[in-house]
Amino acid sequence: MNLWFHLTNSGRFERLENNCRSWVSAKPERPSYRVARYLEDAGHEVIPVNPNYQEIDEMKSYPGLESISKDVDVVDIFRRSEYVVPAVDVAMRKGAKVIWMQEGVVNKEAAIKARQAGLKVVMDRCMMKEHHRLIAHETGE
Repeated sequence: MNLWFHLTNSGRFERLENNCRSWVSAKPERPSYRVARYLEDAGHEVIPVNPNYQEIDEMKSYPGLESISKDVDVVDIFRRSEYVVPAVDVAMRKGAKVIWMQEGVVNKEAAIKARQAGLKVVMDRCMMKEHHRLIAHETGE
């Protein structure tokens, strides 16, 4: 199942495909690696982006968003806040629907730019934690 969820304006979750992870680390101790692995294990397609690696944990890694040939719905950004605007620019050109900035990543300029272009934006939140919260909500745990 290559599905992911994002919050709609009404606060409900909508299913999307093709979750791209910007700057996934190949080091298991790094949060970007752990979140990517968690999502992959949960059945979601993860497309790693990191120009320093050809492959990360048996997944093909791309040097940049622009080098991914398939459509990308969600771009999850694990970069320092000052590097977010260029990632958003490329995501918009790729036709992404959602920009997700992980915990600690905040760039209001990028968020405004993405929203003005019609993208949904999540900022300073962990996709893995939100997925856990969604599962707990759906199962009543």
